[in-house]
Amino acid sequence: QAHVAESGGGLVQTGGSLTLSCTASGLTLGYRDIGWFRQAPGKEREGISCIRGSDGNTHHVDSVKGRFTIFRDIAKNTVYLQMNSLTPEDSAVYYCAFAPQYIRRCPLLTVLEYEHWGQGTRVTVSS
Repeated sequence: QAHVAESGGGLVQTGGSLTLSCTASGLTLGYRDIGWFRQAPGKEREGISCIRGSDGNTHHVDSVKGRFTIFRDIAKNTVYLQMNSLTPEDSAVYYCAFAPQYIRRCPLLTVLEYEHWGQGTRVTVSS
């Protein structure tokens, strides 16, 4: 049975950095596209970054491009989101999600296109 778990969230000051981790069991990184999403209070969940399972190509939305980097360690079956230059607008619960096996989704970051979600990890950026 598939299980996804995010970790690495916390409280950080404006301009600081965090690295989130997404570890999966029962799912193989090389066969699935993986997306990072976030949801701020009162807002819809939005996709921000994804990585293709087949070739590791990545995509970031404009609001995080140049500040966030998604990467993976296939041996550890873990995907990471390195976040730099954080601002209060980045405060949210961050989720990772896996697309169906062998189905290309990235650069699409539509919530309904992904399955196998984790419980999320909260990031709070203080001003």
